Amino acid sequence: MEMLLKADSICGGYINKPVINNVSLEIKQGDFLGIIGPNGGGKSTLLRLMSRALPLTEGRIFLSGKDLKNISTKEIAKKIAFIPQLTLINFSFTVWEIVLMGRIPHLSRLQPEGKKDFSIAERALNLTDTLHLRNRKIDELSAGERQRVVIAKALTQEPLLLFLDEPTSHLDIAHQIQTLDLLTDLNKNSNLSIAIVLHDLNLASEYCKKIILLDDGKIFKEGTPDCVLTYQNIENLYKTVVVVKNNPVTSKPHVLLIPGERKCKQE
Repeated sequence: MEMLLKADSICGGYINKPVINNVSLEIKQGDFLGIIGPNGGGKSTLLRLMSRALPLTEGRIFLSGKDLKNISTKEIAKKIAFIPQLTLINFSFTVWEIVLMGRIPHLSRLQPEGKKDFSIAERALNLTDTLHLRNRKIDELSAGERQRVVIAKALTQEPLLLFLDEPTSHLDIAHQIQTLDLLTDLNKNSNLSIAIVLHDLNLASEYCKKIILLDDGKIFKEGTPDCVLTYQNIENLYKTVVVVKNNPVTSKPHVLLIPGERKCKQE
């Protein structure tokens, strides 16, 4: 499979607050990568570093074989779409207007959208089952509908790689499943590679082909859900007693919480 993104010993974070420390990883075409770990472990920061929303302090990132620091922001946006944890839209745009904004990286300054752009935007709305919402105002939609519209906007960028930071954190169970089913379909049928930050370990197990478990800015474990989601790994990092059983329907690891049991954090 083609290598899309390679991070080589990267470090970075915020002013006077280093977060990611010496992380190396690869994302190949067709990957569905889950990034999990305790709060403050660096999950969101890692996504922001890989999309160049934050600068590196050490290491290098390669996008399709080219050093990310030598690629223009516009060119990066043609290959990587990034959906942050909170997508704030301060104006009452229509869904159609918002989705068309995804074409900005492909247009020159002040260039209006054309037939090709309209066709791509309409296809993205169809893929996300939001075409019927095209004339609605974004602030009139439910949380699940807004999430699908934001994904449609990202798809109009025609990216090779989609980064999502906790896209299910404000959704109910039904909308969580709808969103992740949609991403799975895009991964399988549209050859879209995905890297997603998730808090829910069971959702990560069910949907991700491979998982990175982060702790304190470093990779604690990486591999398939079976390899990463063991009770030993989870108890070591989350300091909480769990039982891991296979889901009887999918055979994927399923994490069961044990109320009232908590491991003492080792000094």
